[in-house]
Amino acid sequence: MKKPIIAISTGDPNGVGYEITIKTLANPHILEICTPVVFGNLRFWKEYKKCINEDIQQLHIQSDTPLRATGGEPVVISDVKAIKEGQINFINVYDDNVPFKPGESLPESGRAAYLSLSKACDALESGAADALLTAPINKENIQSDSFRFTGHTEYLTSRFAGGNDSLMMMVSEQMKVALVCNHVPLSKVASEVTEEHILKKLRVLSSTLTSDFLLRSPRIAVLALNPHAGDKGLLGDEEQTIITPAIQKAQAEGIEAYGPYTADGFFGSGSYTRFDAILAMYHDQGLIPFKSLDMSGVNYTAGLPIVRTSPDHGTAYDLAGKGTASADSMRNALYLAIDVLKRRAITKEINTSPLPIKEQQPERREPKEFKGFNPAEARREREERQAAALAAARGENAAQ
Repeated sequence: MKKPIIAISTGDPNGVGYEITIKTLANPHILEICTPVVFGNLRFWKEYKKCINEDIQQLHIQSDTPLRATGGEPVVISDVKAIKEGQINFINVYDDNVPFKPGESLPESGRAAYLSLSKACDALESGAADALLTAPINKENIQSDSFRFTGHTEYLTSRFAGGNDSLMMMVSEQMKVALVCNHVPLSKVASEVTEEHILKKLRVLSSTLTSDFLLRSPRIAVLALNPHAGDKGLLGDEEQTIITPAIQKAQAEGIEAYGPYTADGFFGSGSYTRFDAILAMYHDQGLIPFKSLDMSGVNYTAGLPIVRTSPDHGTAYDLAGKGTASADSMRNALYLAIDVLKRRAITKEINTSPLPIKEQQPERREPKEFKGFNPAEARREREERQAAALAAARGENAAQ
């Protein structure tokens, strides 16, 4: 069976993108599960290899032309047509004149990050790559006539979604958190929280939980916007006039959405363990608790026809060039991209020739009472339910 080809954009070259990419691909077992294609600059790759105090110096890049007489380093492949399985492929997409200044935000770095991202996306559009793994960019220095977006999610939505909705989603073993508002200033959040917007996000979230994570009848918690869920209008009425109606419409469509829940009590009590995913109203409401529990999670763009993952952190200029940056999140992002590709293939086969479903559907009820439950036990029950759903899906697929 052909291994999936993963296009990797290296992000801001003076951030930690190259380092975490090198550390991720240093594990020889990676080549057993995928074929990586790195879009960047070979000089930066060499420089960051020198900074890493690990057994990585023998990491080789696939070469389709003779070695240069410059220390015996292999050259990059010419284009995606030369991609070979079983080796790391590297495509040079910007010149050596980009300054190597780890930890500094430079205009040249932004242009380099854009070229890396754009060329990696080209590979997906042409069918040469199966999924996209993006290293962190600097949202300020990447701005140009070619990139007028507030982040990867917005750029990829514009390029691949075809007018459909996407969803910024953070994934870890502890929880899955999606956002109504992505990179929106706090002063503008309230105006972005509309009934239609919430309903669209719930549709995407429910769909991706089913197709990309193989969860049947996934339960989604919807967070409130205001403190104490507005206290019946005393602290704001968005919960009564916007969020609750959106939840009710989603339920009418068969989406298992509940809430709105006050964010502080919801996370503080461990109630998040009773749901398959959470829809937060804005960036920090969802990402602060997510990252407080696990900084090795994954940023996943749901709702796109392509599979795109990314580490859940930024350029980390304070760590760039020191060789100390953790590659855990980048590594998990690579694993998730491969997993989602497999799950989508299973979903496609099941939907192509579905078997009759005889099992009784779970009763739809809102879990109102959270007192006295054991978060660890609830998490274990949820994981067992997810594992059972995956096993059932694979069993149906094999039966056909």
